[in-house]
Amino acid sequence: MISPIFFVVSLIVSCFYASNVQDFCVADYTAPQGPAGYPCKDPARATVDDFVRSGFGVPSNTSNVYKFGFTPAFAFNLPGLNGLGVSLGRADVEVGGVVSIHSHPGATELVVVAEGSSIIGGFIASNNKVYQKILNKGDTMVLPQGLYHFFVNQGTTPGIIYAAFSTEGPTVQLMDPSLFKNDLASDIMEKTTLLDAPQIQKLKKLFGGTN
Repeated sequence: MISPIFFVVSLIVSCFYASNVQDFCVADYTAPQGPAGYPCKDPARATVDDFVRSGFGVPSNTSNVYKFGFTPAFAFNLPGLNGLGVSLGRADVEVGGVVSIHSHPGATELVVVAEGSSIIGGFIASNNKVYQKILNKGDTMVLPQGLYHFFVNQGTTPGIIYAAFSTEGPTVQLMDPSLFKNDLASDIMEKTTLLDAPQIQKLKKLFGGTN
């Protein structure tokens, strides 16, 4: 039989911890961001607007060389996501457009094709094996953390892809800008990429690199 005193003490301890549980950590944009994310705003100052963001019904700007645009709902623009380990994005891919080869070093990505057909989605494993498939409306694909991946819209209608991430602030490294939008000397690039000088200069001019 449970002692009445033990029961009362347990109840008090449980109530104490329950009253100190913090349900969320709304980002405080007025304080510096650290490696663990944004500091928490006083929960008493949180409002429902901290947890809501509009704009996913509007196509993103695709007027670029890739014919691709992206609308994020990340911790930096949806403060209620801070610390929750999840985020969302909308990708718009015009006919003939691409989501160029890139990676998210700290996030797994789960995508669903909301509009469009004949969209090639794929990723490259660390053993250089390519996993790719033609995706149509309603199809879902998972892209493992840190692996290079891509999409190509070879269909006849614009594509809309929603992407969920396993972090509230995924970082991205685009392969082409990483290589050609920098000041790394062209002779070093020739040696490390096996591209010739004219190709490197052409790509640096396209992406804004120097040297």
